[in-house]
Amino acid sequence: MPLMGWIERAAQNSNFFAGKGRERKVRHLKAYAIFFSMKREATFMTGSGNGKDDDAEIIGALPAMAVKTRPKTKKPSQYKVYLLNDDYTPMEFVVHILEKYFNKNHEDAVRIMLHVHRHGAGLCGVYTREVAETKVSQVLAAARRAQHPLQCTMEKE
Repeated sequence: MPLMGWIERAAQNSNFFAGKGRERKVRHLKAYAIFFSMKREATFMTGSGNGKDDDAEIIGALPAMAVKTRPKTKKPSQYKVYLLNDDYTPMEFVVHILEKYFNKNHEDAVRIMLHVHRHGAGLCGVYTREVAETKVSQVLAAARRAQHPLQCTMEKE
């Protein structure tokens, strides 16, 4: 029985090929079958089959195969969002901003607010560029609406 016919029958009758990814498994098995049948023919044509250099000869005898390459995706740049201290914005408002726009619980919001108050700036979170820009604009708009001079910035990590 030809090898491809055996693969087709095994694919229909075996539980190994059932379920998600069936087509991919069958494709891979067919590719291996083609490779090994070509390797067998190349060994028959090129040599004894017992030397170390036989694999190099076999690979050289195989026709070139098209290989799909996937583009490497790189992680997006991360940006740190900081709140800056001023002498006029109430501490309660800063805590409210941290809870509302940065999803901090009350204890973390108070801790960050005190860090901003004591050190001049405090890290609120690290986000992708678009998310960081959105959070900065939301904080500045809320501070403007409440007539507070609170400043929020972002910088690349």
